[in-house]
Amino acid sequence: MGPKAAVTDYSDAKDFLDKIGQQVYKEKVQSDAETYKEALTGQLSLASIWGESAAFSEPCDLVKEYYTKRLNGKRYPCEKRSPVRFSDEYGGQCTFNRIKDNKSDDNACGACAPYRRLHLCDYNLEKMDTNNNDGNAKHNLLLDVCMAAKYEAESLQGYYGQHQQTNKDSASQLCTVLARSFADIGDIVRGRDLYLGYDQKEKKQREQLDKKLKDIFKKIHEDMTNNGVKERYNGDEANNFFQLREDWWNANRQQVWKALTCDEDKKLSNASYFRPTCNGGKSSTPNQCRCDGANVVPTYFDYVPQYLRWFEEWAED
Repeated sequence: MGPKAAVTDYSDAKDFLDKIGQQVYKEKVQSDAETYKEALTGQLSLASIWGESAAFSEPCDLVKEYYTKRLNGKRYPCEKRSPVRFSDEYGGQCTFNRIKDNKSDDNACGACAPYRRLHLCDYNLEKMDTNNNDGNAKHNLLLDVCMAAKYEAESLQGYYGQHQQTNKDSASQLCTVLARSFADIGDIVRGRDLYLGYDQKEKKQREQLDKKLKDIFKKIHEDMTNNGVKERYNGDEANNFFQLREDWWNANRQQVWKALTCDEDKKLSNASYFRPTCNGGKSSTPNQCRCDGANVVPTYFDYVPQYLRWFEEWAED
């Protein structure tokens, strides 16, 4: 059997990229990683912070309880980030020393980090505890990633209406904006985020974050039993645990999307993803940017290369 045909039916660049991501997910990721999903799926209620038991089971309530009661407001994900998420104060970050893989000493071309990405709310990930050896690393990481996602979404929603008013030609809908940050969070977790930072201080924080993530994935690997799953990642440490990080994201992206689309103030009550991807592509998200059932994630942007997503985002906004 030959290779499947490439995507040919699409309405615009955004539609094309999301369909490419869906094809990658179904053909390369889902089938390959499904065997290892159970071993890598985190349970928020089993994170170390709760002790013997958690008060809630859903991401929205658990993250809120974690931040307000257990952390007492410390490690706020949007700490040291500009609250004006679509500001052009810093311009688009395109220079070779701020974007990974841009050609050295050449600022004429390459990827450009959009305004939204510059102040993504992931400060809590920089401050994660990597010294805990209680065997709950995959659960602890999921809780912190969900915390970053929830407050990233709140930050975006707070300024999205204002952004629409001042940029009336913008075609970006709220679910699309959330999907872009979801994909960027996925790239951070998987160690392939292109944004190096604005200045030396921020670059150092970026390096610290990736080191913490590598340490955590090392613990996740150590926590695995030798049942055929652990062996898949032997030797992966030399490659920054790339495969383990990829599989962990696949196993936990549903919970991260739920956290990203918490909707306490009902801003997402009528929000819908820009194309029908639910129920095998037969229906759109009914509300809250979520599909019904077990597979709540409507987007496949997280399986599209980051620089292509950024190009499309610049073109649309």
